[in-house]
Amino acid sequence: MSIVWVILGFMLLVVGGEYLVRSSVALSFKFNISKMVIGMTVVSFATSAPELLVSVQAALSGSPAIAINNVIGSNIANIGLVLGITAIVTNIEVDKSFYRLNWPVMMMFSIVLYYFLKNDFLFSAFEGGMVFTALLVFLVLVMRTAKKDAVTDEVDDTLSIVSNFKIILWLLIGATALYYGSVWLVDGAKSIARSVGVSEAVIGVSLIAIGTSVPELAASVIAAVKQEKAISLGNLIGSNIFNIASVLGITALIKPMPVTDEDILYNDIFWMIGFAAILIPLMLLPKRFQISRWKGLMLVIAYGVFIFLLFTSK
Repeated sequence: MSIVWVILGFMLLVVGGEYLVRSSVALSFKFNISKMVIGMTVVSFATSAPELLVSVQAALSGSPAIAINNVIGSNIANIGLVLGITAIVTNIEVDKSFYRLNWPVMMMFSIVLYYFLKNDFLFSAFEGGMVFTALLVFLVLVMRTAKKDAVTDEVDDTLSIVSNFKIILWLLIGATALYYGSVWLVDGAKSIARSVGVSEAVIGVSLIAIGTSVPELAASVIAAVKQEKAISLGNLIGSNIFNIASVLGITALIKPMPVTDEDILYNDIFWMIGFAAILIPLMLLPKRFQISRWKGLMLVIAYGVFIFLLFTSK
């Protein structure tokens, strides 16, 4: 039965990703802002919801390792698995705002998270409030600078006449499908993993993280196939920022999270920072400012190595 829930969950996540892409492109017309920003706000908020629900539930139920590892593992999966597969589907052009603002902010949040956890082995409510406030400041900055780039984006002109009602309906359908799809997928994956004796720490950074990253995979692959490449990259970078700043930030405000598994600090979080850091040299290698299919393949292989070492070392 667990396999059935996994399959049904995946199907719902694909549907949710499709409706989120439609609504995000339509919103870019309504508000005259770039697709990159839409990907980093509307889509990222919706696709980060599974991580938030899982992390809050895990923290409240006394499993802080799952709460933290879920986000760390999801951020690793977003770059290694999701971005890698998306790039294999189609080459991804890198927007200038990526290395001028988005990537530095993602690295900053990743390093700050490591410092907070390493400092006292606790992600406190105060620290959660700090990163969440920083996220709000970042969003204001992005929205202010995005207006200049709106005219350069090429989008499907037919979406410029979509009614507000239909946009809201698409958002609701997408968010609902992503929510239930993620719940079924994660529950099914947990049941399968525990039936073969896998620990909670491994579940959090691997199966649950992959499960909650499926919305990003669905939305990004669909966007890439439709040539909405700005959304593909913006969604992933935005999702990683949101995972740390909103998912862990809000979770810490509700329930401070102690570090109960040292592998989080001495292994997992370095993989997360490493995957984020490797994007810059990948972007600068020929062809410059493009994540090509072979670069995507490299990311997927690196993610496979991470998963292999994770299960063999624990």
